[in-house]
Amino acid sequence: MSDTKEGKNETKLSKKVESLVDEIAKLSVLELSDLVGALQDKLGVSAMAPVAVAAAPVAGQPAEGGAEAAASGAATQTVVMTGAGGNKISVIKALREINQNWGLKEAKDMTEATPVEILKDVKAEEAKEAAEKLKAAGAQVELK
Repeated sequence: MSDTKEGKNETKLSKKVESLVDEIAKLSVLELSDLVGALQDKLGVSAMAPVAVAAAPVAGQPAEGGAEAAASGAATQTVVMTGAGGNKISVIKALREINQNWGLKEAKDMTEATPVEILKDVKAEEAKEAAEKLKAAGAQVELK
């Protein structure tokens, strides 16, 4: 057996950092979310989550749901927001729910720059879900 701590961070933290870590560990998930948002606003940054990329189908094999999509007509659709409506805050929340990689600024800019493509070439089901969320928030939406 070895006395080293493999896979663990062995750096010494200052008392101030240790204190902050202890306090942050006591926060609820909602409070952590608020903290992250406040830090992003104060520091002028946004946390971008890595985007997962779907694997391309192997030549000669249909894409996932290919037969179903071909049978139902259009395989993909584009969601276009033509107007944000009167309640822009709800629309901004819906936009960030649709794509969690968008920060508050990006979502706000989209509400002011209509018409704007929200989702491009997505499955019909996904496009319909996104359109319903935006409509429920008060936005005007087109599916193409």
